[in-house]
Amino acid sequence: MAEARRIIVGISGASGAVYGVALLQALRAMPDVQTHLVVSDAGWLNIQHETALSREQVLALAHQAHDNASIGASIASGSFGAQAMVVAPCSMRTLAAIAHGLADNLLTRAADVILKERRRLVLLARETPLHLVHLRNMTTVTEMGGIICPPVPAFYQRPQTVEDIVQHSVARALDLLGLEHALAPRWQGLHDQS
Repeated sequence: MAEARRIIVGISGASGAVYGVALLQALRAMPDVQTHLVVSDAGWLNIQHETALSREQVLALAHQAHDNASIGASIASGSFGAQAMVVAPCSMRTLAAIAHGLADNLLTRAADVILKERRRLVLLARETPLHLVHLRNMTTVTEMGGIICPPVPAFYQRPQTVEDIVQHSVARALDLLGLEHALAPRWQGLHDQS
C-alpha cells in the first residue's frame, strides 16, 4: 500500500472558516490523504463565530492537529515531507507573513517550509477590496511558487445554497493539489440551445 499524501491545512483569521472546515471534510474522505491541521488564534475565533462546530469537532476532522505556538512541530521541517499546504481562509496578515518569510508561528513556518521545499502552497486569500500592499504580497508569494486562489463564486454552475458556493471553491483547491473529487461538476462547455 502506498504511503498517504501529507497535506497541511491552515485556517487563519479571515472570514470564511467554512472553507477550511469543508476542505478538511473533503480530505478526510480520501483514504490516501493524511491531514495536518494548524489554526491561528483568530482562526479559532472565526470558527466559533461562523460555524456551529466546536473546537473538538474541527480537530477531529484532521488526522493530526498542531498548536500554532508549537514552532517545533513536525510540519515545521522540510524533512517531514508534506506534499502540499492549503491556507483556507488566508488572512492578509498571514499572507504578509508568508510573503516576507516571517515564520513567526507554526502556520506561517509550515507555509515557509512548503515554499522553500518547492512544494504546492495554495492560499484562499480572503479580503476585499484590496490595496497595493495586499496585491504586492500576492505577487511576492506567486513569484515564490505559491498559488493565490481567492474563493470566488462560480455562478455558471447555478449554485442553490451557500454550501454549493463553498464546495466549488474547495473543489478548485483540490484540483490545484491534483486530488480527484466529485465536489463540483466539471465544465462541459456551452451547448447549442437553438
